[in-house]
Amino acid sequence: MNETPRLGIGIGWRPEIAGAVEELPGVDWVEAVAENLCSGHLPESLVRLRERGVTVVPHGVSLGLGGADRPDPRRLADLAERAEALGSPLVTEHIAFVRAGGERTASPALEAGHLLPVPRTRDALRVLCENVRIAQDALPVPLAVENIAALISWPDEEMSEGRFLAELVERTGVRLLIDVANLHTNHVNRGEDRARALDELPVEAIAYVHVAGGIERDGVWHDTHAHPVTRPVLDVLAELRSRVAPPGVLLERDDDFPPAAELAGELTLIRETLRAGDPAPVRDSATVRSSSVRSPAPAAEEPSGAGEAARQRLALAETALLSALVAGTPVPEGFDRRRLGVQSRALAAKRAGVVAKVAPELPGILGDGFRPAFLAYAARRPMRGGYRRDALDFAEALLTEGRPGDPAARRRLALWWRERAAARPPRRPVRLARAARAALAQGLTRVAHSRPFRTPGGAREWPRGASGS
Repeated sequence: MNETPRLGIGIGWRPEIAGAVEELPGVDWVEAVAENLCSGHLPESLVRLRERGVTVVPHGVSLGLGGADRPDPRRLADLAERAEALGSPLVTEHIAFVRAGGERTASPALEAGHLLPVPRTRDALRVLCENVRIAQDALPVPLAVENIAALISWPDEEMSEGRFLAELVERTGVRLLIDVANLHTNHVNRGEDRARALDELPVEAIAYVHVAGGIERDGVWHDTHAHPVTRPVLDVLAELRSRVAPPGVLLERDDDFPPAAELAGELTLIRETLRAGDPAPVRDSATVRSSSVRSPAPAAEEPSGAGEAARQRLALAETALLSALVAGTPVPEGFDRRRLGVQSRALAAKRAGVVAKVAPELPGILGDGFRPAFLAYAARRPMRGGYRRDALDFAEALLTEGRPGDPAARRRLALWWRERAAARPPRRPVRLARAARAALAQGLTRVAHSRPFRTPGGAREWPRGASGS
């Protein structure tokens, strides 16, 4: 395998700051959200950066490697295509699940629209390892996977985050993308010892590091990527630097973009933090060939069907959690009800914000009524596809209810919907059929929640319960 590439200091490329990124001094590389790119029509800004010799790494958000299902071959092919179009040395994804339900649970398919944590159990690790191997085989370049931030904790977890990641690397040889802001988030929200996590990490497997901002409200840390990087996050970066010199460090910013001078200032803080790290015990992972990372352990012999049984248990677990978050079903046993409420509201708020971006005409038509109308809609209608599908479903729901009340606004909304979805809003028989299907799905969910519940690997079975594209 190839040597881990030396990336240097980078920044997340986003269309809103494309011009600023091109002008920022000292940017060695950029990372772009893979799902927002079309390999045949790359943004001109990325083309110019590539021509200047700036490395571009595609960062996936929709594979759901921590989900119960095997990775979608189409999504893998798309990610591979983007990596080849960009000439990237590696691709990255997340240790998370983004959808649940479906055939395995005989329940409606659900989309989170967000990265959700997997339980750190043997079942979840077994499934994750197989999914990572499938992805590795399908991609033309090495894969690195990222630890995520979480508002909620799974009950009865069997491993710490550091141990979970270490075993994942040992079994698959996958590289790590370590987000130090997420380590801080999990320290605040889940009481996890960030020093222990760093001590347990196989730091020689680190491909690069993310640094991002957030904000604390009522004792909960929100990993917003819309605020300046804080000193506690830089302290985690310094702790990591005292253990290893990471091949690359990247500043992430996804919203409320500041002037270029402020972005440059944050990059300077990152450089200063790295320079100030204690060099005594450092192992420079840029010089460590991937072959020196522990070779993947051979897959353990399992009884026939053991892997599928683990997938089934994980499917039930993740569906129960996601259903509680987006469909209002009962909170699974062992979860913090208040935290699930915080996470549920955060998911709905994110849906509203992203829909407003992908379909800016909707806030234009509905004005101040957009957000409350969308949040009311989201409370009763889980996502069934990506955000563009969500925008169309929202508009359809308003039109079938005879809203908005202003006739001119309603005509504009109907025109917008017709241009993107169909010849006309659904007639009454279609509305009745959809209502019947929704009622049936709710009935199935209630029946499922009458069953016993415990975390994956426990003695009892879980009840039944996206993508950040």
